[in-house]
Order: sequence, then structure tokens, then C-alpha cells
Amino acid sequence: MRTFVILFSAICMMSLSSCAARLVNSPSSVTIVKTAPKNYKIVKVKGKRYYFWNGNHYRKTPKGFVVVRV
Repeated sequence: MRTFVILFSAICMMSLSSCAARLVNSPSSVTIVKTAPKNYKIVKVKGKRYYFWNGNHYRKTPKGFVVVRV
């Protein structure tokens, strides 16, 4: 009986700890541009389409263009 209790408590302790960690990365500020200027360039990186102007890469969203790091 004592072995069963020790084994059961060890299994419970192991199931409570998790190897995975949840990381939440929230941006401190997001820059949204409503319209792109006429001199933008379309750049493809790893099959994804980005818009480049003014030294920044932008991604098109329903609200406008958002600055991203490529």
C-alpha cells in the first residue's frame, strides 16, 4: 500500500509540471500606414510578399500596411 501511495504521488507531481513554456510576444507599438506611396517596391522573401519603402518592410493588412522585420 505504501509503495502504491508513493508511486501515485510521484505520478501526480510529474503530471503537474510542464516542459513547455508559453511565450507571449506583444509589440509595444505598431505602425500602421493607410496607403502606400507611389515609389514602393514589392519584395518576396521566402515566398511572402512585402512592400518596401523608406527603408522599412511592410506587410499588407485589412487596416493598412504594418511595419515588419524581415
